[in-house]
Amino acid sequence: MHSSRNASRISARFAKRWRHSIRETAMRLGGVNYETKGKIAILTLDEPGKLNALSTGIREGILDGLKKVDEDDNVRVAIITGNGDKAFCAGADISGFNFDPDKVRRFMIEALAVLAAPENCRKPVISAVNGIAFGGGFELAIASDFIIASDRARFAVPEIKLGLLPGFAIVRLHDIVGRAKAKEMSILGDPISAEEAYRLGLVLRVIPHGDLLTAAVEFAERIASKPKLAVQMAKSFYNRGLGGDEMRHAIDGFPLLFMHRDAQEGIAAFLEKREPKFES
Repeated sequence: MHSSRNASRISARFAKRWRHSIRETAMRLGGVNYETKGKIAILTLDEPGKLNALSTGIREGILDGLKKVDEDDNVRVAIITGNGDKAFCAGADISGFNFDPDKVRRFMIEALAVLAAPENCRKPVISAVNGIAFGGGFELAIASDFIIASDRARFAVPEIKLGLLPGFAIVRLHDIVGRAKAKEMSILGDPISAEEAYRLGLVLRVIPHGDLLTAAVEFAERIASKPKLAVQMAKSFYNRGLGGDEMRHAIDGFPLLFMHRDAQEGIAAFLEKREPKFES
């Protein structure tokens, strides 16, 4: 596994300097803490009691935070991470799901805008995945330019267990891990370790848990030291072709899944903490 040796090279001097540096900006945006130090912005998903699920507040915070990153000429790189040791982001908050097709379609439009926000940000975005990244949390991570993962991180698209499918990963994941593996992950819904995610090319580095944010900041500072315009153009060129009409398949098709009995049973079973009884 790539990683421990790299992490061990992070100097104590660097770690101490980051921890004690003065925050230039610190504010709350919905359910997200936003702070800048030098050329780096950190967006911390901060609803650990709900495993940083994509609540309305966290969705708003991601959009507002990445908009600030784009508008701030002093910021060169953004890092997204989660508060707590358990979760980066557990995915959608399904407690308030509505099965009306028009409302589902509006929800998909709003959710996909959030998940695509790291792709659409002009500046590089690093996801520092500190725990589980499931469903929408996984999709938020793969929309980032780089994933640096804790050795405790786990990744999954478990929507199939609710009778659903991932809306964003369905058009992205196969380009990263290959068609067969993307099908396996989406059809089985089982989590994979940080180590396996690294082997698949999902993750750039795996870092001992306690060193994750320090490693992410060190990498961000290396990026921030490069010519600003060239870095932004590199992202733009490598991301060419992403976005656009491909997302319409999810927006237009997914309301049909929510109308099916399997989705209604799967979501009810999840909320009631029991095994679902899907149609045979």
